[in-house]
Amino acid sequence: MFTGIITGVGRIVAVRDLGSSSSYGKRLSISTPEAYLDDVGLGDSIALNGACMTVTSLDLPERQFTIDISAESLDKTAGLAEPDGQVNLEKALRAHDRLGGHIVSGHVDGIGTVSRFAPVGESWELRVLAPHALARFLAYKGSITINGVSLTVNEVTDLADGSEVSINLIPHTVENTALGTLREGSTVNLEIDTVARYVERMLQAGMLPGAGGASKKDNHT
Repeated sequence: MFTGIITGVGRIVAVRDLGSSSSYGKRLSISTPEAYLDDVGLGDSIALNGACMTVTSLDLPERQFTIDISAESLDKTAGLAEPDGQVNLEKALRAHDRLGGHIVSGHVDGIGTVSRFAPVGESWELRVLAPHALARFLAYKGSITINGVSLTVNEVTDLADGSEVSINLIPHTVENTALGTLREGSTVNLEIDTVARYVERMLQAGMLPGAGGASKKDNHT
């Protein structure tokens, strides 16, 4: 589990094929800020642009770690196989940590496209077109994770091909995450709010008080 509060910005320094065909994944080497890996061990979870990955090797003198990412994960995410690309990093949540953002699983639900990224006063407006399948999970003042960053939705506009969310980024967020490298047309990893996911499930199964449909004993998965 994560919180969507970025703890460092890394860089993809190497991308290696794990096999000779597209059915194989890739091995990524990630460079990190000074001392970032001091409390990291093999097998630990680190989210890269919002996607939970497992540390497979460590090179502390070079401040680098590696992860193996499957072809399926590459197909369902954005920006995780681009040499020299910047990535947002977050270590897994510990029981005694502050929950500064919101509960984030590190599982990407869809890929969005940046439709606007421009300064507005001292801040920046980020607009992202989300896939139609995620539209019902997006709400005014609700939470969304974009490339691993916990953000608050300021506006939702439903369109024929999806929903556009507008988000205000303060200078601190732009300066301390890789979101500052986004441009119109950039693709981003999206994760919907966990609470919204469960509300949707309960509505579908008729589990909420007063809702029609199946009883609490039905539709177990």
